[in-house]
Amino acid sequence: MNTAQFTPAGTLTAEDLGRIHLIGVGGVGMSGLARLLLTRGLPVSGSELREWPSLAGMRALGGTIHMTHEAANLDGVDTVVYSSAIPQDHLELVEARRRGLRVLHRSEALAAAMTGRLTVAIAGTHGKTTTTSMVTMVLQQAGADPSFVIGGEISEVGSGAHHGTGEHFVVEADESDRSFLIYRPYVSLITNIEADHLNTYGDLATLEAAFAEFARLTDRRGFIVTCADDPGGRRLAQTLRAEGRQVHTYGEAADADLRLSGIVSSAQGVRYLAEIDGRPLGEFRLPVPGRHMGLNSASAVLTAYLLGLPVEAAEAALATFPGVRRRFERKGVADGVLVYDEYAYHPTSMTLALRTLREVAGDGRLIVVFQPYRLYRTRDLQAEIAAALGIADELVLLEVFGPGELRQPGEGSAALVEAVPLPADRKVFVGSWDDAPVEVARRARPGDVVVTMGAPPISLMGDELLAALAARAGNAAGGSAATAG
Repeated sequence: MNTAQFTPAGTLTAEDLGRIHLIGVGGVGMSGLARLLLTRGLPVSGSELREWPSLAGMRALGGTIHMTHEAANLDGVDTVVYSSAIPQDHLELVEARRRGLRVLHRSEALAAAMTGRLTVAIAGTHGKTTTTSMVTMVLQQAGADPSFVIGGEISEVGSGAHHGTGEHFVVEADESDRSFLIYRPYVSLITNIEADHLNTYGDLATLEAAFAEFARLTDRRGFIVTCADDPGGRRLAQTLRAEGRQVHTYGEAADADLRLSGIVSSAQGVRYLAEIDGRPLGEFRLPVPGRHMGLNSASAVLTAYLLGLPVEAAEAALATFPGVRRRFERKGVADGVLVYDEYAYHPTSMTLALRTLREVAGDGRLIVVFQPYRLYRTRDLQAEIAAALGIADELVLLEVFGPGELRQPGEGSAALVEAVPLPADRKVFVGSWDDAPVEVARRARPGDVVVTMGAPPISLMGDELLAALAARAGNAAGGSAATAG
């Protein structure tokens, strides 16, 4: 996507948009924007074809949801918002332009909502949703009441967006389509940079150049945060510091500005010691496991410290961090089998998540139900994705989710399953959605951990897996054995 075609950030406010209609409003990014606009008191409608869980909350806030895509949905509308997932020939998009309505990309509408706020923008190949959630909770704990839009919902809070009264606006900045170049942050936090979205960028060097461009958009009165442990983040910090920009780093590296040590991760959570410029900050604890969770939280601690917020607020917020939906989310237990859902689809994040789930499984087995996300990624990173899936004891693989992509001969999950380094009887490619719960019920034993992982639709399967396992138990013992949460 060429960002030059977009309206520069800061020339519009959300109130300038009038009556707003969002195409594909149930998607994770669009639903967050819709919730933000609704909590701001603006008139919002949207269209969808599937009853996503987020739609009920939008209706409760006064949003109008059309469960069709048709021209009449635009009657009385002033501004139409679309995402990069919406094709340019979508009938509502075509009709909006025919009527001469204002048409904005999601990033443009979000930038309008940020006008007049100090934007804290979190970008990176992995961990940005979790990190955005952590930064948000730290600011909330400090009493800052930030506005925020996150690419997921903070578990137990049930919201991925809010219009706050404070001066800060925390946002997850998406690099996949270059739309993060629309924003003008006061703080830019970049968790890591790895090869991904090469359908947009072509190669890693071009991707790294885009992250550098994003960081250079940071207000000179603000600052940039990167990870000293990540090669891409380290290169970025060196480049920007050479240009005289204010860059602060975090990590286990000896030269990190905020340095972690003594990291301990278990099924009960993760804890570590932190110091900044050699001065101890204390011990930080999270109730969610994974060394990578500790690293993400350190970026939130550093950001809060640099914003002048109390370190105690960061400590308290992280100690109660409930996690993010679709990020290591516990769905329930049925017939002695624990079911989780996890968004990871890039091999690095998959590896981190599966290693953490190994800690949770203990003596049990780890069964992965994976739906790859995008044909180009599955093709280009097939060996790396296969290696990550090899961490599992059992694999149930669905077909690639790649809306709008054309499948070439030999592409897709049939080729991927062959590359996974597991014995043939411990991996299976299922041709339909309904076959996956059947396979899990056949394979899983009490004490096992099952995780649904990958593309957005797979998040809807957890309840079906629990139902299949409970039905199995009911058939064996004449009753149901499922519990949620």
